[in-house]
Amino acid sequence: MGLILDQVNKYVEGEMHLADINLDLASGSRNVILGRTLAGKTSLLRIMAGLDRPTTGKIVMDGKDVTGISVRKRQVAMVYQQFINYPSFTVFQNIASPLQISRVPKARIKEKVIETAKLLHLEEMLDRMPAELSGGQQQRVAIARALMKDSQLLLLDEPLVNLDYKLREELLEELTAIFKKRDCVVVYTTTEPSEALKLGGHIVVMDQGRVLQTGPTAQVYRNPATVQTAQLLSDPPINLFAAKLKNGHLTLGEELAIAVTNPIAALSSGRYHIGIRPNHLYLHRQSPGDVKIHATVEISEINGSETFIHFQYSGYKTVLHEVGIDARKIGSDIAVHMNPADFFVFSEKGDLLISPGTANTYI
Repeated sequence: MGLILDQVNKYVEGEMHLADINLDLASGSRNVILGRTLAGKTSLLRIMAGLDRPTTGKIVMDGKDVTGISVRKRQVAMVYQQFINYPSFTVFQNIASPLQISRVPKARIKEKVIETAKLLHLEEMLDRMPAELSGGQQQRVAIARALMKDSQLLLLDEPLVNLDYKLREELLEELTAIFKKRDCVVVYTTTEPSEALKLGGHIVVMDQGRVLQTGPTAQVYRNPATVQTAQLLSDPPINLFAAKLKNGHLTLGEELAIAVTNPIAALSSGRYHIGIRPNHLYLHRQSPGDVKIHATVEISEINGSETFIHFQYSGYKTVLHEVGIDARKIGSDIAVHMNPADFFVFSEKGDLLISPGTANTYI
């Protein structure tokens, strides 16, 4: 049971929006669609909901082909980027509206509204009008209304994108707990790798209308099948360097020759791409196997309790992610440490050959 997309394609005036989409989303599963703007995430959600029809392919819900069935005849709830509430209704009336349309008894409506309002910390605001609420509170109301529907499919299209960082963090935690209790297919779209990693569950990585990789989020994070997936599932994007392997030595860029051991040393001599995530570059030595490069700071970007130090290495733009505040001056010299055990090795074509054996801090 669940939702199946079978060879779905979508063309608009001859332009490809979605190509060869095949997904099998189980009932009770949390699914995150991750991709940049215009990757096709919203187009895919609209087809799942029944708002649009695919050009070819079919949608199967709980074993029934629903491709031609409109959204009104499906058990679907959807939350959009822009919160949509009835301005002349109170918060209580907004949340209750799906049940009122379904003619649920008043006593049951009140019970369910209060229960859902408590989940989203809205119980003190039920008599207010939407205009009296902050943006975050209004989005909570929109989410609460979607949760009221006894839907088989809950779709959330970048629901937190217009909220500030603190509100996003709070709502993300609440939504993660709520999703775990829902016995329906949950699909959540985002451009933010950090959101995808925090939500967990399963991930669908998309780019330019195509699915690049699917699977359990932690597994895909640790083993991105291609350079493209690795870049999309890292924020800041994974650092990439051209490399040459010969006689047990890996030359990174044009400057650093590293003596490597298996499994990297076991690869055939030739050209590769090396990826290393920003959180695996350090300003201080971490282990005896570390190698060191020297660089000049281009930008030291402080974001809350984190610092992102940007520099050039062998012509490649590189970012180091450090926990804590480190206000380095532009133009100052730094020593950067890294360990070959943290390297992702990709073929010259960009396919994953070796992933790090060390645990990542996100997981």
